[in-house]
Amino acid sequence: MERGVFLFGALFSVSLISHAEGIIGGREAAPHSRPYMASIQVPEGDALKHECGGFVVADQWVMTAVHCMPNGPNGRKVVLGLHSLSQPEETKQTFDILELHNHPNYNPANYDNDISLIKLDRPFNASEAVKAVGFLRAGGTNPEAGAEVETAGWGSQNNLESRPDKLREVVVNVVRPTRCSRSDYFGSKFTSNMMCANKVCKEPCDQPDNVQDSCDGDSGGPLLYNNIAVGITSNGGKKCGQVRKPGIYTIISLYTEWIDGIMAPQPPEAQDQSS
Repeated sequence: MERGVFLFGALFSVSLISHAEGIIGGREAAPHSRPYMASIQVPEGDALKHECGGFVVADQWVMTAVHCMPNGPNGRKVVLGLHSLSQPEETKQTFDILELHNHPNYNPANYDNDISLIKLDRPFNASEAVKAVGFLRAGGTNPEAGAEVETAGWGSQNNLESRPDKLREVVVNVVRPTRCSRSDYFGSKFTSNMMCANKVCKEPCDQPDNVQDSCDGDSGGPLLYNNIAVGITSNGGKKCGQVRKPGIYTIISLYTEWIDGIMAPQPPEAQDQSS
């Protein structure tokens, strides 16, 4: 795979993107307590607007979901070190997208292989507000059904009606794959490359069906288990917070070879041949 070449995914439907992920329930995160979080922002007039999440995995690399940018960056920026989307913060660092590598086998019909790597135009300045997070590699143990996992983002809080200004986080539970592949859940659209998770509250939590979930605006963000990224927020149901439509996450460890092939530095001889 040649460096600097954008790998574009296929077109996706507007109806599917409206079902993407964000935080239903949960709480505001402590400022900069998740220094790996990234906001992918799209130009809107003279300003930038949050569109998708992502997370820092190396000094110049951010992991996200293909369906956030299936047709290329188109002027989007990546912002690190932020807690508030609107407030000026000295910790914020804004980057152009130097390279976008969308997985070549991404399927827009069901969001299979929904993993993408962004190379920033320069390495970030490491600080307490900007740090990389480790991700699970091949051979590692993914969380089992019932395990508590965490996700975070700036996504909708109440089924697409309002988005928060400050980062929110939520703890959810992994759902058995056999359940998510049932016809009354996701059926055949749910593949072995995915895991699903939500949390049914034991006490009323003021959410539809008393479910804590992800919703619109957090696609591309991380799903974490023991502080390691194990999944990428991908696609949920038609309505956030439903028991039978938990959030779907791409399983990162299945893509170790592809990730290494993109992120590994080229040897000098390869660079000479490509010049």
